[in-house]
Formats: sequence, C-alpha cells, structure tokens
Amino acid sequence: MIESNISKAISALKKGNIIVYPTDTLYGLGADIYNDNAVRKVFKIKKRPFKDPLSVAVSNITELEKIADVDERTRQLVKQFMPGKLTLILKKKEIISDIVTGGFGNVAIRIPDNKIALKILTNFGPITATSANIHGLKTPYIINDINMQLKENVSVYIDNGRLEGQPSTIVDLTDNQVRIIRKGAIPEKNILDAILDGR
Repeated sequence: MIESNISKAISALKKGNIIVYPTDTLYGLGADIYNDNAVRKVFKIKKRPFKDPLSVAVSNITELEKIADVDERTRQLVKQFMPGKLTLILKKKEIISDIVTGGFGNVAIRIPDNKIALKILTNFGPITATSANIHGLKTPYIINDINMQLKENVSVYIDNGRLEGQPSTIVDLTDNQVRIIRKGAIPEKNILDAILDGR
C-alpha cells in the first residue's frame, strides 16, 4: 500500500501537484521546487505570505550541493547528523527560484530521516519541506486532521501514523559565524563540536 502511494506521490509531483508526506518530525507539504506554479500552490494552500521562505528537503549531499553553497562546516554537519533533525540555512544557488526562498539569497535545507520521504526524494528530487498546516495553525499529528485542515487542495496523502517528532535544530551557516536559529533535537554543543572536530 505504501509503495503504491509513493508511486502516486511521485506522479503527482511530476504533474505539478501537491502531496502530504511523512518526515522524521511532522508531516510535510511537498511540491517540486523547480516548478514555480507548484511552489505557489503550497503558499496558497497554507495561506502563507509569499515573503516567508519555504524549506527544502533533499535526499543526500550531492543534491544539496546542486542548490546551495557548501563548505567544510556544512559537510561535517551533513556527515554527522543527516539524515536527521537538522535544518541548514545556506547561500542558495541560482537554480533555486526566489519564490521558494521568499526573495532571500539563502535556502533552508533538510535531509529527513524517514524511509518514505527519502524514497520520494531519491526517485523524484528536491521538494518543499514546509509543515502540512494552514499558516499560523498548529500542524496536526495525523493525516485525517491534516486532510480536514487542507481539504481537497492536496493530490496525495501518505499516511505514516501519528507523527509528532521533536523539531529540527536550525543552523545558519551563511557567513563565518555558526548561528543556532532554533533549538531543536540536536543540542547546540553537538553542532559546534562536530564543526570543531572537522577542522
């Protein structure tokens, strides 16, 4: 059943449609990041201001390097903590549309530690990783509640049970400083130690 849903999800993404998929934290709202119309649908479904950037999910460091500038600190953190509950804010490459990043020159990227998410990302490519909810409302933990909130705007829902994982730690690596933007599952000390160990 899950396999057929994954195939349906990939097919929907190819058509520019929107999916709800599981991650290692909460359910995410997925669209092809290279399809501006699909990305706009995500903003509309969430009722999210276009100036608020969307995060992106990728399957591995190779995909990450295609869309963002990667230095040795980034490589160390990816090696230590990804896939996992870590979001990195990096300088974006031209290939990423300003619509995804809210007009900013940076992009927030995750490699979620969830087999279903990784299968979709590996077989399709990078997708949006914003939470599956209306902007400003709490993200529901189960698919039925998400469906009630988002209605018929989503093409495929992949049910992976109840999801309420601890939020990812968000780290900004866009300049020489390492800034923890949001404390989450990975402690700040572990982040800094991983970077120091790589030097």
